[in-house]
Amino acid sequence: MITVDEARALVLALAGPVQTEEIAIEDGLGRVMAAPATARLTQPPFNASAMDGYAVRSGDLPGPLTVIGTAAAGAPWTGSAAPGTAVRIFTGAPVPAGYDQVVIQEIVTREGDQITVAPAGNNLNIRLQGNDFAEGQAFQPQRRLRASDLALLAAMNVPRITVARRPTVAVMAGGDELVRPGETPGPGQIICSNDIAIAALARECGADARILPIARDTEESLRDRFNAASDADLIVTIGGASVGDHDLVGRVASELGMARSFYRLAMRPGKPLMAGRLMTSAMLGLPGNPVSAITCAKLFMQPLLLAMQGLPTPFHLEDAILARDLPPEGDRQHYLRAALTEAAPLPRLDPFPDQDSARLWLLAEADALLMRPAHDPARKAGETVKFIRL
Repeated sequence: MITVDEARALVLALAGPVQTEEIAIEDGLGRVMAAPATARLTQPPFNASAMDGYAVRSGDLPGPLTVIGTAAAGAPWTGSAAPGTAVRIFTGAPVPAGYDQVVIQEIVTREGDQITVAPAGNNLNIRLQGNDFAEGQAFQPQRRLRASDLALLAAMNVPRITVARRPTVAVMAGGDELVRPGETPGPGQIICSNDIAIAALARECGADARILPIARDTEESLRDRFNAASDADLIVTIGGASVGDHDLVGRVASELGMARSFYRLAMRPGKPLMAGRLMTSAMLGLPGNPVSAITCAKLFMQPLLLAMQGLPTPFHLEDAILARDLPPEGDRQHYLRAALTEAAPLPRLDPFPDQDSARLWLLAEADALLMRPAHDPARKAGETVKFIRL
């Protein structure tokens, strides 16, 4: 068996080069830029008033000054500044050349065309040309785009951007014992829940995921599902990756030409994890136990999907204070479901006494996965441990 770190490196190697496409910026929410966008103009394009008030020459204050014009957003004043004058100005309007300060209207006394100004302080109330961004400036955040990013791109006068294509994911659960939610299970049957969770985890990372019909425990059914998934960037199977007479996924995938990167790793839950490449698709074979499948998807599938979009794929391990004693760990890296309570200086982490990998209820209640390395010694409450947020 290989280690979690070794398995992670092999899975990330399946990502391949980032595939790109061009889209309109209004469709960019949540997408990942694959090339920088360049500002087509300078913002502000001129020295702009930050307030409603009067444009003045600071050396002429406190006045009296003669008001000789008005400047508004979209309607600049184009006259010539002269000593002892002022221009009525509104927020967003260009500050006329020759004036170096805008005094807010609240400190101005006006009688006819004459104004006097109370002490104005040092605030010029002018947004200088280019203080937001300059023409030619490049923008490419290393994360999924937010609404504020789209606003910036629009202000840069960029109508279209180059982004990473959303990875397509085909999720395939298999087993004669499985039926869809809403159906009535027969003797020995259970509801299929894993594929719904795995598809949701894929969508969390910006992928387009589709759930295939449940594969039955026959080579013919599995071949049919693999054929239906052949156009996906990533094929994720669930179940059938262990050693046994009815575990056909690995056998059928091998017959179809899968180049296997590894099979099984020193991790719990999730020992029977398979990864490799099938034709043009990356492939992950997740274990059938619900907690094992979801944990493996968090640790391996989601980083792979991020890598396919050119995003960083760090392990977000954080420190916490252990809330209860734990016995020594075995020969596999262990991820325990736990409740997280925020506290200072570190949060408190309480692993559940029951870590049965079939109990989804406990996973739904968990806030975090406590990570214990293989052969970790016994731990006492109060020690510092590592965890991953769920």
